[in-house]
Amino acid sequence: MALPVTDPAALSLRRLLHLALRPLPGRMGYSLRMAAACTSCVLIGEIWQIPETSLTAVVALAIWQKDRVTNAIAGAALSIVFAILLGLLYCCVLLTINHLIADVVAVALMSFGFFFLGSASKLKPVAYMLGLIMVYALIAIDQVPVGELVTRALLYAWLIIAVPGLVMIVLGLLICPSPKTVLTDSIDLRLRMSAALLRGTDTATHQDAMDLLREGTGPLFKNLKMAALEKIWAPSALARLKQAAISSTAILALADHIHRHERHSEDEALTQLAAVMEEMAVVFAEGDCPTDIAINIHARDPAITEIALILQQFTTPSEESIPEEPKPAGFFFPDAFTNPDHVRFAVKGTAAVMTSYLIFKALDWDGIHTCIITCFIVALPTMGEMIAKLKLRISGALIGGIMAIASIIFLIPHFTNVVEFLVMIYAASFLAAWIKTGDARVAYAGLQIGLAFFLSDLKTFGPTADMTTARDRIIGILLGNFITYAVFTSFWPASASEHLGKEFGKIRTLLKSQVEASSRLSRMVFAARVQEAISATERTMENAAAEPVHMRTDTGQRKVRDTVLRTASALTEDMLIPESPAPDHHFEQLEKVAS
Repeated sequence: MALPVTDPAALSLRRLLHLALRPLPGRMGYSLRMAAACTSCVLIGEIWQIPETSLTAVVALAIWQKDRVTNAIAGAALSIVFAILLGLLYCCVLLTINHLIADVVAVALMSFGFFFLGSASKLKPVAYMLGLIMVYALIAIDQVPVGELVTRALLYAWLIIAVPGLVMIVLGLLICPSPKTVLTDSIDLRLRMSAALLRGTDTATHQDAMDLLREGTGPLFKNLKMAALEKIWAPSALARLKQAAISSTAILALADHIHRHERHSEDEALTQLAAVMEEMAVVFAEGDCPTDIAINIHARDPAITEIALILQQFTTPSEESIPEEPKPAGFFFPDAFTNPDHVRFAVKGTAAVMTSYLIFKALDWDGIHTCIITCFIVALPTMGEMIAKLKLRISGALIGGIMAIASIIFLIPHFTNVVEFLVMIYAASFLAAWIKTGDARVAYAGLQIGLAFFLSDLKTFGPTADMTTARDRIIGILLGNFITYAVFTSFWPASASEHLGKEFGKIRTLLKSQVEASSRLSRMVFAARVQEAISATERTMENAAAEPVHMRTDTGQRKVRDTVLRTASALTEDMLIPESPAPDHHFEQLEKVAS
């Protein structure tokens, strides 16, 4: 009997809570290190008395990475890019100083440019952070005495980016694990999940395994690439880990295949395989790579036999080259200057920023400047994404705001030294980081929690006891959320459903490549890519299901897509078994849905 499959178009509150709270291996350490980075930025900002220290913590929370190499590269790239942009900011300051109209034009042009880069280039999501800092620096210029306007504005704008960049490089190298360690931990997790499936665990574990399977090998190959940049690991060791990354994903898919079909007739063989996987997982958890894996299992089930064969060659590099995945070359995407959606997205983002800016100026209410900052953080391309994440934005902002107000009432009045203040910052950062390091479906709420808390409790230097600060900045965040939502859903509302045809077509192409693959390695590689494509399509379908009724496809069509997607997921597992029948009629279904 097949296990029930969660409808990808229905993302319940219970499912969201599970994704937000599940304690996956490595998540605790990742969250603790991210919180340490945010706290370090606040400490440096307080020591150097950097205005808007809260923004340094927000930037660190937004772009902190899991391993030391990626952190160092991201921090260095962020600092270098922004140093170049300082020249642009300097020119803007000279042209707009004491000229309100010129200032408005500069804010509009800069907003458009960064939103366009965020949509049409590989700079996303860093483009939004850079745009946030650049635009806010221009807006804050009239609050600085004219005599020291240019130098101080440039210095503080540079420091707001340089501090998190420096923290990512220095602190990241000190406390973050090597990408090789992250890779071996990921392989360890896949082996343990596979063993749990073979032992017949509960549905919750099955769902966690499916979420892991949907990641494919993309994150593993990224860790492998970063590990190669360290130049401290032998090429032969990295080659074995590359093979192990591919094998672990294939093992997980085959284990799910067996779990779906409830193969109880081979319990002894399954128990032996699970034991071998758990022994191998221990080796990977210690940062090593097992070799000479001996398995002596005779089973009638071809899936069990295939698992045994893959385990025997789990870390043995293949002489066959891995099929390359086509990737766009250059800084801009291929359709950057031909697809009108990029320009429309930039126009909508600029409209949201300018609306917030004009309200901010008209009301002469300095405390709600967070509405401008929020526009850069919450902008999303389709209506489905805007609506699906609206709950995360509002709930995150409210949680962060409540935390900020509660700390002002109950904690800050009793602080006697900076250590207590930093402990509070660390605790709040950890909560925000824990949510942000979860599934991509809930990570957005973590960023909003941090945004609301930092912008409310970090007014100048040291903790604030002013309740109006938290009130005004929370109002600004909610106002920015509302304006961005209103603009993006009112002008050129783009439906997530428009991307489904292309995504189903990609699934069909990859699945056909898997069927036509002539070797075990190629089948495993394409199977992982199919799962990644399915994951992206599931996300799009979830977003499409959240759109207004008039934009949704009919219920029958959604059910057909759901069925085809579940079938494709099962097929990519089945096709890992040699001599499986070619699913020609399923290709026809995929072709029909894609068109």
